[in-house]
Amino acid sequence: MARGRDIGGGAKGILSYFTRHRTLANLLLAVMIVAGLAAATRIRAQFFPDVIISEITISTKWSGAGAEDVDRAIVQVLEPALLTVDGVTDATSRASEGNATITLEFEPGTDLAQAAEDVQSAVDGIRTLPEDAEDPVVRRGAWRDRVTDVVITGPVSVDQLGRFADEFTARLFEQGITRTTIRGLADPQIVIEVPSVNLIRHDVTMSQIAGAIAAEVASAPAGDVGGGTARVRTGQEARSATQIAAIVLRQGSDGTTLSVGNLATVSTEPADRGRATFVGPNPAMTVRIDRSDSGDAIRMQADVQAVVDKMQPLLPPNVKIELIRARAEMISGRLNLLLDNALLGLGLVVALLFLFLNARTALWVAAGIPVSLLAAIGIMYGAGLTINMISLFALIITLGIVVDDAIVVGEHADFRARHLGEGPVEAAENAAQRMAMPVIASTLTTIIAFAGLITIGGRFGALIADIPFTVIAVLMASLVECFLILPNHMAHALRAARDEAWYDWPSRQVNKGLQWLIRVAIRPLIAVVIRARFATVALAVLLLASQLALFISGDLKFRFFNAPEQSSISGNFAMLPGATRDDTLAMMREMQRATDALTARYEAEHGRAPTTFVMAEIGGGSGRGLSSADTKDADLLGGISIELIEPDDRPYSSFAFVADLEEE
Repeated sequence: MARGRDIGGGAKGILSYFTRHRTLANLLLAVMIVAGLAAATRIRAQFFPDVIISEITISTKWSGAGAEDVDRAIVQVLEPALLTVDGVTDATSRASEGNATITLEFEPGTDLAQAAEDVQSAVDGIRTLPEDAEDPVVRRGAWRDRVTDVVITGPVSVDQLGRFADEFTARLFEQGITRTTIRGLADPQIVIEVPSVNLIRHDVTMSQIAGAIAAEVASAPAGDVGGGTARVRTGQEARSATQIAAIVLRQGSDGTTLSVGNLATVSTEPADRGRATFVGPNPAMTVRIDRSDSGDAIRMQADVQAVVDKMQPLLPPNVKIELIRARAEMISGRLNLLLDNALLGLGLVVALLFLFLNARTALWVAAGIPVSLLAAIGIMYGAGLTINMISLFALIITLGIVVDDAIVVGEHADFRARHLGEGPVEAAENAAQRMAMPVIASTLTTIIAFAGLITIGGRFGALIADIPFTVIAVLMASLVECFLILPNHMAHALRAARDEAWYDWPSRQVNKGLQWLIRVAIRPLIAVVIRARFATVALAVLLLASQLALFISGDLKFRFFNAPEQSSISGNFAMLPGATRDDTLAMMREMQRATDALTARYEAEHGRAPTTFVMAEIGGGSGRGLSSADTKDADLLGGISIELIEPDDRPYSSFAFVADLEEE
């Protein structure tokens, strides 16, 4: 005991101060917990981290031109001028039938607003593009993080679904959700087709027809009456097909008139003439909701669901509005996985430490898991990080790391108190000081290993940057808890452990068995290893060489991301040239039939329907689409989107379902 007091009396530094200052250690513990809990209610949740896309796309159309003509007359003219724009690092050009696309990549940190203006100036300065080619369109790349899709479907017209979608987006706007995109509805359009023989017969030009229509389709303000209380407009708007057909082009001396309808066919194209979606036989409308820069995916999805719940009773019978592809559920699932792993890890740590250490020591060591994670969340919030699939992955992999430091310090303090006869305070203090250098060194090596990921540049580097930052935050919080908080609590735990308690009986028995195992098996084995050190080293080299041989020969494959079991399936098809939109619709119906037949067969075999939602579409594809879609007319494209039940709820994989669907 005298030796312990002598060591404790000579101890200096911050570790000793925190060990002996009870209030300061507990105050730091409270600050870490409160900061973590406060940050957990404020930190944003999203699917992926915010990624800045340093790209600008220039596209133009030249109807009727082949790919070679587009490349020669547009791409090769635009590309040299665009490469002179400041900050451009790479350019990717693509010429297809009637279309040209050039994508410029810029250096990280480039002001894209200024870069877009420079690109537009470079495009405007080119005067040698084909006269019948459309003006190039400059677009900035933008990262869009989808929250969910909302489908409105029922046995009503597409126009009526469009009105429901407009009302739904207006309700979302009132909730502060502004990034919405409606799909499945085309703008109203009136088509006027004039045969050339009619133009010749009546001696009328297309410009004359266009001028007459332009003069009639809009009215113009003509002043006010009564000091501005009433407005006067001249002309009469002609908006419908019947009104446009009645527009007079010419009036003869005999009183006869020549109208647009006399020489042209005027028709109104349907609202689903473009990309049309269907749920079963009924038309559907989809509203995509994207997260804003400061939006929280989980809260946004809850707000969307609240709007859906309020709007559903107001819709006609058999008209449904529901959420699909809700990414917030994936985030919530990952959060639940993190909490489950944390609780499981906490329980296992307590159980194992309870067997090797006394109960009080085990509990204080295990407390390092939640305290470190909460403090790390507080650091992440202060640094501007978010809760996303990447940062959650980093938190999960650090669960097994944060407790290691506390185990080393706690076990060493217990050892010094039991076997060296030091007092509780001296044992905790000396354990922290003796273990500080090796623990900090081991933590720094882990930090350095993960910090290397920060140097990865580009879009992929920005995507995984949350991994090293999150791991470093957790490890730093673990060090603080391990050396500034734990020693003080260990001193009290060791003081209470002087009297043998009944609940410490398991640990005493396990330690007796462990000492017997060390004496009988481990020490003789270590002696053999030391005597045969050359054979031991040779065996280690042999094992290493065998594993390297597997990698070099290619038997051990490298894959950065493994393909997890999916719940979403998308299928696309393209019709051959000469097909019509009706042919595409028939093919889409066949895909629906095959899906319904397979769903019924799986339900009969497994007792539960495999699908939760099926939506087909024409005028475009689902998912990534086909590589040949750019050269196809939209009416020749179609696809189907299928949402399966959760992987844990079915004994078959999505790959098996796709194979059976293709066969069907």
